[in-house]
Amino acid sequence: MYDIAIILVCLGVLIGLAYRGGNLVLLAPVMATVAVILSGKGAVLASFTQIFMPATGNFIISFFPLFLLGAVFGKLMDVTGSAKVLAKRIVLRLGAERAILAVILSCAAMTYGGVSLFVVAFAIYPVALRLFRQADLPKRLMPATIALGAFTFTMSALPGAPSIQNAIPMPFFGTTPFAAPGLGIIAAAVMFVGGWRWLEWRVARIGTGFGTAEESGPQEGEPEGPHILVAALPLVLVLVFNALFTWVVIPALDTSYLALPLYGETTVEEVRGVWSVIAALSLSILVLIGLNIGRLGKVVRALDDGANDSLLPIFNTAGLVGFGSVVAALPGFRLITERMLELGTENVLVSLAVSTSFLAGLTGSASGGMSIALTVLGDNYLGLAQAAGISPQLLHRVTTLATGSLDTLPHNGAVITLLAICGLSHREAYGDLAVVCILLPLLALILVIVLGTIFGSF
Repeated sequence: MYDIAIILVCLGVLIGLAYRGGNLVLLAPVMATVAVILSGKGAVLASFTQIFMPATGNFIISFFPLFLLGAVFGKLMDVTGSAKVLAKRIVLRLGAERAILAVILSCAAMTYGGVSLFVVAFAIYPVALRLFRQADLPKRLMPATIALGAFTFTMSALPGAPSIQNAIPMPFFGTTPFAAPGLGIIAAAVMFVGGWRWLEWRVARIGTGFGTAEESGPQEGEPEGPHILVAALPLVLVLVFNALFTWVVIPALDTSYLALPLYGETTVEEVRGVWSVIAALSLSILVLIGLNIGRLGKVVRALDDGANDSLLPIFNTAGLVGFGSVVAALPGFRLITERMLELGTENVLVSLAVSTSFLAGLTGSASGGMSIALTVLGDNYLGLAQAAGISPQLLHRVTTLATGSLDTLPHNGAVITLLAICGLSHREAYGDLAVVCILLPLLALILVIVLGTIFGSF
């Protein structure tokens, strides 16, 4: 129990300090080191240099282009006036009272179209900012609104979602992204409708008021803005180019060279997703600059600002990945996984949900927690499910829903990134974000387990 307590205490301290605005670039390695020291069963320096740093570095190597290009794209959408034009048109068509719904649907469309949730946060933020300002909505609700559309039902519930969380269970359970479509749609409806109504209720309770008078007032020096079609085209092209490269261009290429040691002895399936997003964002940025060349007098500054804006979010997130990797190497973590497996002899679905959600919360990552849980316990759960007559499709959907709940604790990388983009603290915005990203996904998960137990997979 001592080994388990060490992990839980260090995690609790990390979450508490993150909530209070602590610097995760510093906190993540410090708390990982403290966990190793207290466990007394690991080499401190080796854990830092051979586990923490490689895990942190690998995340940066894999995803820095997405953070960089996403931040630059979002900044250009802002300085060209495209975000302002889109926000005005949405308010005119839907009404100011539908600004929250418009942001949710915009984020959902992009993530369901295959765009990384980190990229969506950068790209949609300037539009959301304009919408909230024009509708005079509380800025503190903006992170929860973006997160509802990008981090919840399109990530874990909707059948066919191209998210990594929906892809990881497939090789373990022999399923497809469309596993248990009926249950997935029900879960998505619970999260979408419940989250939307919660945010609207919060507006009614808090009242209007975007922020300070300075924030709410007109901004000097803003460009007049392009035509609505010119403003919307770059966002549409991100989706179009992403799909085109994912399903047409890259599959048509001869990528056999990837098997060479020079290129990491990998396969195109491992890199196709990142390649597609890099290509889509790069081309969309070029189109965005070309369409607004007359409005980009400060384009160099905008590019610099976007590049700088990408650095802190990716280092925060990468540091948490490193922390999770160190924790996963401790003896206490193995004890936790063993305890989780013991639950499977009583109720497979409940055990699967508890283990994957707990590990996602522990590591601060839905994909990280899911990967660990399925690598260690996936074969066991599949065997228990087959003995109990439970469909692998149901296992797939329960797994994705479970990891899309507790992963959004205060130390989660996506949460840290989103709050940094919005310029808000945990104290200001995390409460509502927790409702739409933790409470409602947990309710959807419980409902799916109950329905799956009664009716099976559908």
